[in-house]
Amino acid sequence: SVSVCPSLSLSVPLSVCDDNYGRKLIVFSSCCLPPSHELNHRRLLEYLKFTLDQYVEMDYILVYFHHGLRSSNKPSLKWLREAYGEFDRKYKKNLKTLYVVHPTNFIRIVWNIFKPLISHKFGKKLTYVNYLAELREHLNYEQLIIPPDVLRHDEKLRAAQKGGPPPSARTPPPRPPLPTQQFGVSLQYIREKNREALIPPVLSQTVNYLKEKGLRTEGIFRRSARVQLIKDVQKLYNLGKPVNFDEYGDVHVPAVILKTFLRELPEPLLTFRVYTVESSLRVSRCKQIVESLPEHNFIVTKFLLCFLHMVSQESIMNKMSPSNLACVFGVNLVWPRHGSISLSALTPINIFTEILIEHFHTVFGSRCPPTQVTP
Repeated sequence: SVSVCPSLSLSVPLSVCDDNYGRKLIVFSSCCLPPSHELNHRRLLEYLKFTLDQYVEMDYILVYFHHGLRSSNKPSLKWLREAYGEFDRKYKKNLKTLYVVHPTNFIRIVWNIFKPLISHKFGKKLTYVNYLAELREHLNYEQLIIPPDVLRHDEKLRAAQKGGPPPSARTPPPRPPLPTQQFGVSLQYIREKNREALIPPVLSQTVNYLKEKGLRTEGIFRRSARVQLIKDVQKLYNLGKPVNFDEYGDVHVPAVILKTFLRELPEPLLTFRVYTVESSLRVSRCKQIVESLPEHNFIVTKFLLCFLHMVSQESIMNKMSPSNLACVFGVNLVWPRHGSISLSALTPINIFTEILIEHFHTVFGSRCPPTQVTP
């Protein structure tokens, strides 16, 4: 995905999405870099910082696709050293893992040169990934935008490793959902299996818990939780077993579960149609878009956004302004039918989400279905 930042007049191979455990995924693809003589490396650095600045206050992961870095587009060691110096503690603090995919000897040489400059703590965040299949163990592989060149290179590597044609990287067909399933099934399915409850149990339980115990927590929705813990809670919900968030002693657990629930819906809460939202938005236009949602989607969206508006009202304590909440929730409310969100689409989606949160009463005030529910 080559995304453009008009203010910097630069095309950059970056994409942003969320993983399943409440962390931002930022992907950089070397094969999309133009030749060095066509690239202003100072502007590249500015753009990388410009992108990261939007997300470094929350837990995030970097995925670096190394294939495609050649002598023609390779930055100098001097530039790499300068770039590393510019990424201060602010950028490193909330980085959970840096995945280097398809590393070569060049990467290992560079790492050894830089070792004296790199803290032991940061060094532990580096993970080499030799094959794309290994990424499935760590992140939501389907959400990644992987350039075709990288996919082809991976097939060649696996073919060489096995001494034969590469095995299919496809996942096995999904099992039919349980009657008690809550994650990865449609709003309609959940409603039919939960006595026509309009608000899915996961959503109502997490919102009610956070409303009572998390509204003033600094950085609520920005932090992640232990991956195994989130899987365990999801399993309890999917088996129809009760979940008591007090047992986990961490208010970020229900916050991550809420985001995970939204992200695993087969169709986004705001529907696929909203993905093409225009970049110059007024409150009145946002109101039109929201009021055109199917009734059930509208009721659930109104419930969620009412809660997010409440969270933003406590921003002096929790530091989660409408803008900060929009950065977290935009990608969990809207995404395209195929692939993940391009960087150029991210700003309009975040602005749209910010308007829904900040101007909640104006946007949602006119349409009041008789069956609506408020937190």
